[in-house]
Amino acid sequence: MIKIAPSILNCDFTNLKESIWLVEKAGVDMLHLDIMDGHFVPNISFGPQIVKSIKKITKLPLDVHLMIENAQEFISIFARAGARIITVSAEAINLREGIEAIKKEGLEVGVALKPQTPVESLLNYLNQIDMALLMTVEPGFGGQKFISSVLPKIAHLRDYISKNRLDVDIQVDGGIDLNTARLTVDNGANILVSGEYIFGSPDPRKAIADLRRVCNLSQKKSASK
Repeated sequence: MIKIAPSILNCDFTNLKESIWLVEKAGVDMLHLDIMDGHFVPNISFGPQIVKSIKKITKLPLDVHLMIENAQEFISIFARAGARIITVSAEAINLREGIEAIKKEGLEVGVALKPQTPVESLLNYLNQIDMALLMTVEPGFGGQKFISSVLPKIAHLRDYISKNRLDVDIQVDGGIDLNTARLTVDNGANILVSGEYIFGSPDPRKAIADLRRVCNLSQKKSASK
């Protein structure tokens, strides 16, 4: 089953509660929260207090991506704030220590790779994590153009996971719309983060429904081959 994770980075923060309730009622699977510090990526978003506030108004799992330096120091803080999944960026942390720290909090573990980071850097850790996030844009800002060169990496990762019978989700984030969603699912992704396409739509409910329809159709075609 394909899962949809709206990125609140692109929602209207003056109507944050209403935006979250809208996508929750539309049947999304989780919320994606990008935490940015202005150092690891050239942007600043929000911190644990916002995560804590969001936790109070939704039953959706909070998928927290720490795009920050010294991420290990903040894992317990975001765990207490209400994260269900914490994803750390492979380029910004000692992976072994980061994975252990997230597991210690009893949370699901994700590891993210920038578009230029080889998938091979993650293979030895796949049996220790729940989700691999392949960034399909350079992290830092929403609304960027999808980087198609990541597609073979998704396929390679899915092939490795399947051959080794691992239970690991593949999440993609960046430039996801109906066309790129289909391409990523065709190559093996099963969790799609989408911000601008959903929250920038005049009808976010329809955008979510269309996204799920296209993804599920693509997945069925792949399964029948």
